[in-house]
Amino acid sequence: MMLYDQVEQRLQNSTELSELTQVLHILLNGDFAVWEDGSLYSIRQLVSRFDGLKVEIFSREHSPPHFHVKGGDVDVSFSIDNCELIEGKLDGRRTALIQFWHSRCKDKLIDFWNATRPDGCPVGIIRA
Repeated sequence: MMLYDQVEQRLQNSTELSELTQVLHILLNGDFAVWEDGSLYSIRQLVSRFDGLKVEIFSREHSPPHFHVKGGDVDVSFSIDNCELIEGKLDGRRTALIQFWHSRCKDKLIDFWNATRPDGCPVGIIRA
């Protein structure tokens, strides 16, 4: 169940004002936004964080489908399809390491991307 589905369920099942207030706290302090149709979505999906390094996939994103790698002096974006460097600068050694990593986990990155696409997303799911 997606996090925003859990929020909707908690709102429907709440019987006390304090429970409703807890949900509002989650919404205001989380990475949420509301589509034009009134549906809730997560602004971003944090894929992983380790020792200052983050790999992120955002839910409302521009084409092509891609992932971000950030941490230290690294701030780059790569295409999920072919691991082409889209944005940022990185030396050849680290680019090759990210491409090696991507080649081993591309299917999982596609799964993460597809799982974060809310209805009406301008960049849809990746079809294999």
